[in-house]
Amino acid sequence: MPSTTGPAAPLAAAFLLVLLPLAGCVQAHSGQGGKPDGSSAPNSWSSSRLAHAKALVHHPGTSRTARSTPASARVGALFAHDTSGDHFCTASVVASPGKSLLITAAHCVHGGGRGGYNRDIVFAPAYRNGRTPDGIWQPSSIVVDPRWAASGDPDHDVAFIVLKPLNGKRIAEVLGANRLGTDKGFANMVRITGYPANGDEPITCSNRSTQQSAHQMRIVCTGYSGGTSGSPWLTGFDPVTQSGSVIGVIGGYQHGGSTDDVSYSPYFDASVRKLYGQAVAREK
Repeated sequence: MPSTTGPAAPLAAAFLLVLLPLAGCVQAHSGQGGKPDGSSAPNSWSSSRLAHAKALVHHPGTSRTARSTPASARVGALFAHDTSGDHFCTASVVASPGKSLLITAAHCVHGGGRGGYNRDIVFAPAYRNGRTPDGIWQPSSIVVDPRWAASGDPDHDVAFIVLKPLNGKRIAEVLGANRLGTDKGFANMVRITGYPANGDEPITCSNRSTQQSAHQMRIVCTGYSGGTSGSPWLTGFDPVTQSGSVIGVIGGYQHGGSTDDVSYSPYFDASVRKLYGQAVAREK
């Protein structure tokens, strides 16, 4: 729930007061957990209407459950072996000539100097509550930077996964894809969608990224716990095409962040573009 303390509180309160006369125009969304109890006062709002009004006060950096859209369907959970176990990371579809690529964090698929590739994985796009509406996809190849493989260098914590076709289709043919964006600068308004390991639905959040170090980006978004590594940082989103540019993934410094509310990504530069080219060469 968005905080009602600190500098944003007066603005949020004022916004809610403006909404009060418009009570008849506010339609409550169903299925949202954690709503406050309704008051028994004769002219009070119902708990559902009050919760919806609070949701209209947008707080950058506060996550919420992601809606089911074509854009969110391109993001999915990574599972070990099959979907009978727990999901452990997040990945997303990125555009390529062969229409078969995912992007994620390297530490999701390779030990980084402590081990080799983790190839016994599957990708479940649009996964929600045990359902896999767009199928379960298997990798044919995984590509990480040699500097990650040698030493786990956090500045190169990026990986591409080439997927096998499913039912005669390639994944971007089914779901579409976001573009890969490189050298876009450190300060961008981005949207991050990912799968916490302790939940069965994706969360999403928008905020402005900043520079953490020479090759790392930082963002404040609540609730990005274990399992969200690899979540795409999407900018330049076009609501018509439902696509944008992936300019980062949760990973890098502290494997993406040691707290749930601050996340990091390696900066996407020419080395990521080169790695992308190596993955494209493996598409069939």
